[in-house]
Amino acid sequence: MTRAELKEKANDLPLTPGVYLMMDKTGKVIYVGKAKKLKNRVSQYFQDSAAHTAKTRQMVSQVDHFDTIFVSSEFEALVLENSLIKRHMPRYNILLKDDKGYPFVRLSRERYPRFSLVNRITGDGARYFGPFGGRFETRQALDAVCAALRLPTCNRRFPRDIGAERPCLNFHMGRCDGFCRPEMTEEEYRRRIEQAVTLLEGKSKQLLRDMTAEMEAEAEALRFEQAAALRDRINAIGALGKKQTVIAGLCADTDIWGLYRGAGKSCYAILHMEDGSLTGRETELFTAPMEETEEEMLSALTAQYYLPRAILPHEILLPLDTGECEELSEVLTKRAGHKVWVHVPQRGEKAELRTMAQRNAREEAERATTAEERVAHTLALLGKMLDLPAPPGRMESFDISNTGKSDIVASMVVYSGTRPLKSAYRRFRIKDLAGHPDDYASMQEVLRRRLQRAADGDEKFLPLPDVFLIDGGTTHAAAALAVAKEFGVHVPIFGMVKDDRHRTRALVTPEGREIGIVNNQAVFSLIGQIQEETHRFAITYHHESHQKSALRSELEDVPGVGPKRREALRKHFGSMRAIREADVETLSAVVPRAAAEAVYRHFHQEQGEPD
Repeated sequence: MTRAELKEKANDLPLTPGVYLMMDKTGKVIYVGKAKKLKNRVSQYFQDSAAHTAKTRQMVSQVDHFDTIFVSSEFEALVLENSLIKRHMPRYNILLKDDKGYPFVRLSRERYPRFSLVNRITGDGARYFGPFGGRFETRQALDAVCAALRLPTCNRRFPRDIGAERPCLNFHMGRCDGFCRPEMTEEEYRRRIEQAVTLLEGKSKQLLRDMTAEMEAEAEALRFEQAAALRDRINAIGALGKKQTVIAGLCADTDIWGLYRGAGKSCYAILHMEDGSLTGRETELFTAPMEETEEEMLSALTAQYYLPRAILPHEILLPLDTGECEELSEVLTKRAGHKVWVHVPQRGEKAELRTMAQRNAREEAERATTAEERVAHTLALLGKMLDLPAPPGRMESFDISNTGKSDIVASMVVYSGTRPLKSAYRRFRIKDLAGHPDDYASMQEVLRRRLQRAADGDEKFLPLPDVFLIDGGTTHAAAALAVAKEFGVHVPIFGMVKDDRHRTRALVTPEGREIGIVNNQAVFSLIGQIQEETHRFAITYHHESHQKSALRSELEDVPGVGPKRREALRKHFGSMRAIREADVETLSAVVPRAAAEAVYRHFHQEQGEPD
């Protein structure tokens, strides 16, 4: 479909909730989204692309057609969106690990059922629990549950192997009650299995209450051996939540989320709390999205994390409002069978816990991100924001500095990647506009001289950069573009727009399209650093030039003191005040005595002293 046909189809959509699927020419789903009003949301994609991010423009450019699915409510759209994302794994959606990273625990259907780890649920009639975290952690947790309840984990099959041989090492180590022995009943085995199921369903408190009551009953009946065995199992179960992340997550009353978008890697952290105590922590690293906001990231992550799960906490604390807390709470409440409260804490202990989760996410992301990854991510992000064909390897920035009508100078600062290349810095004294300050004309003169030197083959001005950054707004960028066209140079040009605190808040094209950078910390810091360095270099040169011109002007009328002697005095004394205060003997150490006497007379006569 053409862009016009896509736009027309989008405008014909109703103002109802639903899910939309964007597809390329091959029919592959490249993006799945939801909307409260499908018409408004989908039609936005096919309006003026100048308002879109680079990622959105890239996605839309690949859309050949789209489908929509209408639903009756926003939370139904949330559920359906997550299901379709899991099914299609679209390249432009934020994605967690694939299904292989989320194992399930399977309980087989047989006379003596056994637990095992599987990658996905199948319709075989078995009971499934999960999904859980990584395979290693889940295996450890399952082994811990079996050890706490003294269930077998060996390869013996029951009832075939009951009484066939002596119990294995697990029995002698106290990790199993030896169900391969004839005295252990099938009824007791099934009772232990159901207790394990209760744990895997996150009902540890209920199980501990039941087992405690049973222990007390055995003690009252003077069956102290059985009571002691129950006591040991109770203690083992009580320790699970503190030792096993997976079990801690299942038993948690509250999940506290932290989210950090880093340079190269991002991370979410979930702190699991039970009865006010921290029982476990879960983190996952993922590639930092290029342009999604933190709200969009969190919305996608929480939906993908909780919707497949059967066991859910009573409270979920988020670090920021996604705008979908009510919808997610409603969906999870229906799924869990109890109230699940999703909200953003504003004060008190819960707000402090949110800060702790944020810190965990940040530290984990920064620990796992190398300096090279930070640089690569920042430049890739900048390249996408500016619609460059590749991340910029070399950038040149220009600034003008002057004091009124005098000493107009310019600076050229070069960055290689994210680091200044000081050997390539250049500075210019404006020649054509002496005494007539004009920032636009000054910028054109500087860029014209820079490009001319490159055209002449001057190695000091080669190679050309990937981007020109001009201190100023649209008009400055347009003035620079006019010069680039004179030389047939097709280097992208952007103006650096400042806020009222003199910080670069955005980049702007010569046509006036503004590109906000404030919400992208890595890019914001880099562009701000470039702007400040360019300004510093220009100001430094301006001060030097102004000092020289002031010194030169005051000495120009002294007879016998030409350019070389003025330069010698300037270098030696450093300021006009020092020259004025010097006596003849001191001056004659720098210039011939006749010239020294002339300088001394010049200043002291001006002050009214006699010859």
